Amino acid sequence: MPFSEGTPRTGERRLSVNPFYGPANPLGDMAEAPPTHRLPEPPMAPATAHQLVRDELMLDGNARLNLATFVTTWMEPEAGILMAECRDKNMIDKDEYPRTAELERRCVAMLADLWNAPDPATAVGCSTTGSSEACMLAGMALKRRWAQRNADRYPGARPNLVMGVNVQVCWEKFCNFWEVEARLVPMEGERFHLDPQAAAELCDENTIGVVGILGSTFDGSYEPIADLCAALDALRERTGLDVPVHVDGASGAMVAPFLDEDLVWDFRLPRVASINTSGHKYGLVYPGVGWALWRDAEALPEELVFRVNYLGGDMPTFALNFSRPGAQVVAQYYTFLRLGRQGYRAVQQAARDVATELAGRVEALGDFRLLTRGDELPVFAFTTAPDVTAYDVFDVSRRLRESGWLVPAYTFPANREDLSVLRVVCRNGFSADLAELLAQDLERLLPDLRRQPRPLTEDRGAATSFHH
Repeated sequence: MPFSEGTPRTGERRLSVNPFYGPANPLGDMAEAPPTHRLPEPPMAPATAHQLVRDELMLDGNARLNLATFVTTWMEPEAGILMAECRDKNMIDKDEYPRTAELERRCVAMLADLWNAPDPATAVGCSTTGSSEACMLAGMALKRRWAQRNADRYPGARPNLVMGVNVQVCWEKFCNFWEVEARLVPMEGERFHLDPQAAAELCDENTIGVVGILGSTFDGSYEPIADLCAALDALRERTGLDVPVHVDGASGAMVAPFLDEDLVWDFRLPRVASINTSGHKYGLVYPGVGWALWRDAEALPEELVFRVNYLGGDMPTFALNFSRPGAQVVAQYYTFLRLGRQGYRAVQQAARDVATELAGRVEALGDFRLLTRGDELPVFAFTTAPDVTAYDVFDVSRRLRESGWLVPAYTFPANREDLSVLRVVCRNGFSADLAELLAQDLERLLPDLRRQPRPLTEDRGAATSFHH
């Protein structure tokens, strides 16, 4: 979440209270207009507080038109009811809420089976607040296993983690927080993610693991996990180095099992030690819930699991936080139960169909070049064609926002910083009808954009809307 540095007190304003907001005494409520950055002195009627907050939230973007986020923006009313009924249950109180804890265990077992764990009954895992926490936990397990194998050299030796430069920022945070050197495989030419051989060449005796991404946030492409494991197998044959792989499947781990069943990326590969996913992305649950799973108990060092005597019960826990609501875990179990494999396959196929069709519409306009086509994650990225000089992707993003569409424009990382793109994330709820409206709005903007004398964005860093 963004770090707040506080708000200057000078010129502090007060909220304006409409007379109609005060249900009992309109004039009294108007006189007690609350400050914006200090706690008000007197209380106010719930209806008044509700309306003041709601008025401000009207200026937020429409979540259904937000094509920047991977996060689920629509669920069935029944799921919403269950979440409301469970929002007061503390997920950590497993002894107090044993059925909620049981639903969490069932979700872990279902994911272990979905991801082809050798023995789903012995796979270990937990729910988290999202993929970022899940990645931190997986990274901690990799580092601890490496430290155990290198007890004679650690803490003198500095551990490192190998990954593509396209990783989500949570991996950079992990390396920073846990004092691990980040070794990044750069992008090259039209390769926008990790190269298996280049990753293997960065490994040494201090490498705790290699991260492969099943669905890059930059362009929606899958990294070649099986090829990565093969390159590390060859490294072991040559050098004796045995480097595990963690698969960051924040999005793809809930897409590939249903749409790409022949793709080998999961626990079928012996080198894959752990996998994470976001239940609140293509797991189809409101934020925030994630999942972290390990191949077996050996892959998760026992000393990282805390056994807490809490509220009368012995409770094993592995998490960075403690208290959180059980609502999202319950919603995940509801969605697993509600859809099953066939339902998930239908939902994800519909999203992919929308993505590939819309990508084709964008390409047919002639002003754009596709980097990806939405045929892996239901996500595609595109940039302006080489002969387009009157406008850039930042102009397109800004103009689409005028119609309510939130389509991020951003620059790629090192080695391809010359490349700026737009990215469209097609989620459940972004229908073919909405995609048609987006295509029409984009086509309608082009004549104006083509008449510009030059791109109008002065500061690309400030203009970017890519933050995740």
